[in-house]
Amino acid sequence: MIEVLVALAVVSVSLVAIGAVVARNAASVRKIEQHVTLVADTRLALATALSDRSRLKPGSIDQRSGSGAVGLQITPLGGDWSQPAGQQGWIPEMVTLRIKTGSGAAADVQTVRLVQGRRE
Repeated sequence: MIEVLVALAVVSVSLVAIGAVVARNAASVRKIEQHVTLVADTRLALATALSDRSRLKPGSIDQRSGSGAVGLQITPLGGDWSQPAGQQGWIPEMVTLRIKTGSGAAADVQTVRLVQGRRE
């Protein structure tokens, strides 16, 4: 009888350990799936939201993309970039792309671009 109780205790401990490993693996798989979805949505957003870069203007754009939402914000970088009146120069702008998937994963992609413009 004691041998049966000891065997049951050993089996119980083994099952609890196996359950913990399975739960940890399931959480890891969910995290990897979220990351893969985030990467796919980011690629889709880069291909669609930034496809014609010459038409981008300062401001914000929010739209749905893939399984979530995409926000694009373009702002002038720095202060007044003074140059002689009537001459063209390069103006730096901060481009921020925020991607949020349906599962809640989010990523920010930031870059700086130079736009040729005329200051008056």
